[in-house]
Order: sequence, then C-alpha cells, then structure tokens
Amino acid sequence: MPRFLTGTRAGLLASAVATALAVTAAGPTTAATAAPKPDVRFVAHLDIADGQRPENITLEPGGSAVVTFAYCRQVARIDRDGRVHVLATLPKPPAGAETPALSSPFLGGIVRAHDGTLYFLYATGSGDLTGLWRLRPGGAPHRIAALPADGLPNGLALDRHERRLYVADSVLGTIWRVPVTGGTPTRWATDPELAAEGFLGANGIKIHNGAVWASNLDKGTVLRVPVTRYGAAGRVETRATGLTDIDDFAFTGRGDTLLAAINADNKVALVRPSGSHTVMLTGADGLENPTSLAVRGNTAYIASGAYFTNNDPNLLAARIHSAR
Repeated sequence: MPRFLTGTRAGLLASAVATALAVTAAGPTTAATAAPKPDVRFVAHLDIADGQRPENITLEPGGSAVVTFAYCRQVARIDRDGRVHVLATLPKPPAGAETPALSSPFLGGIVRAHDGTLYFLYATGSGDLTGLWRLRPGGAPHRIAALPADGLPNGLALDRHERRLYVADSVLGTIWRVPVTGGTPTRWATDPELAAEGFLGANGIKIHNGAVWASNLDKGTVLRVPVTRYGAAGRVETRATGLTDIDDFAFTGRGDTLLAAINADNKVALVRPSGSHTVMLTGADGLENPTSLAVRGNTAYIASGAYFTNNDPNLLAARIHSAR
C-alpha cells in the first residue's frame, strides 16, 4: 500500500485518494512507457481508466497471476498473454463508510491454496464487510472472518502446513491469525515494531523458515517474528532497516534473501540476510509504484499500481540473477 508524500499526510489522505480515483476515471497521461531491460518484460499493461491498479499478487500453476485491484473492488486473473479476466467484484460499502487511512474501500492481500481457493482482504470501514474473504473455483466470494472496521487489513500470508492465515493490519499495528475455515480472528502479535508512525505500519507479510515476516512501511523495516512450538509469537527481530516506503516483499529462495517493493520511489531492492540492500530495478525498467511481488523459480513477478505516476499500472516479469 502506498505512502502519500505530504508533510501533513494524515489530514490529506481522503483528498489524495479522491485525486487518484479521479485520475483513474480520466484515463492515463501521455507520458511514454519506459523501455525495459532485456531481462525484464511486460506481462500486461493494465487499464487505468477501469481502475486496474494491482495491489497484491499470487501465482497460479499454469503461469497466470491473480491480483487484487485496490480501489475498484475486483479480483482478477492475468493470463500469461496479458489478458485480464475479472473473477469477482466485492460489494460496495454502505453509504457513509470510510476506510481508515484511505477513505475509499480497499482490496489488499491475496493468497492461493493448492486447490485453487483464493483468500483475500477487504477493508471498508464498515463492520459488515471488512475482513477475510474466500473465493472457491467457480463460486462466489463471501466473508469468512470479520476484522475490526477501524483497522486496515493489508498483507495476507498462508501457512499451508498449519492451515492458518496471517493478516497484517496497517492501522492497528497488529498481526491477526485466522483458520483457513474462517471464524474469530486471534490477535497474534501487537509489538511496537508493527505500529505506524503517521500513516501505515505492518504491511507485507510472509511465512518463511518457521517465522512470520512483515514489513513496516512507515519505519522502513523488515521484521521476523518466530513462531514458537506452541504457535505463539516469539520476540520480534528487526532484520533490515532503511527501506522507507516498503510495501510487499518476496523471498528469492529457501534462504532469507528477499526482494522488496519500494512503492513511492519506484524501486525493487534486493535485501540480503545481513540486512544490506541494493536497488535492482527502477522506473527505467517499467516500474510504476510497485506494490507487490511473487517469485517462481528464477523469475520475479512485480505488480505496479501507478498510485503516484498515474500512467501505466502493469505486471512485469524479471529474471533473478542473485545468489539465493
């Protein structure tokens, strides 16, 4: 989720989102699309006029990607040839509802189970819609767990072994845990490292090597929270700093090296286990405010929401050359 670059951003969030939506309705600017490097290719150029700003991504076995479109309330599949197929449109919130921090209804994290079931997060500021939703193949979306209407459920991770989902709430600075069957969420972690500092705190989230990892957008950190033998949250470890405006991230392999989407700065950074990081891709490669990443083999798929560039929301595929 993007950070709005203003000196008093807390008071200007509603107008910032309204401006973004107005640009969406008006269509793209006339700026030229960046030419990618030979090892980076466009999978899809998305339709900004239809609100196709991808916020989060999960991959399918056949090579397609499924994304959430943040502000048009849609879940969509992007085929390998770049065609977009809308799988579901979420209901509008009731009149007067305002999503915390963003004002407009927001579709966030998405994950896919082995059987093709999709789980995703919807935030509206209303108690009847905010929470964890499920979409089975050929079915209709429905909410399986309510989350606080005064929060912003953003990042989502699936622990396939334990059959649990972890939710990063960017406003409440909380990691929630929910069974894949749904039900009442558990407040799993609420450490100060997860809290916001003016806008959004805990953002991206992944399950990796016996721990829950999360990014904090405001603090520019990558955090590791061990899962104890009894399933509780261990002590939070700060594994990387200096990544201000970090949105989502993805591990490049079995080790702890990861790729981080630096939203407002149009960058993807390689973050090593030591915490050091190097910029790997920029706007010159086609990035337009990258929001999320997914890795398969030696290819990283990067979704760009174009929240600030307002030009070309897209999906890129890039070869990973770094050691794992």
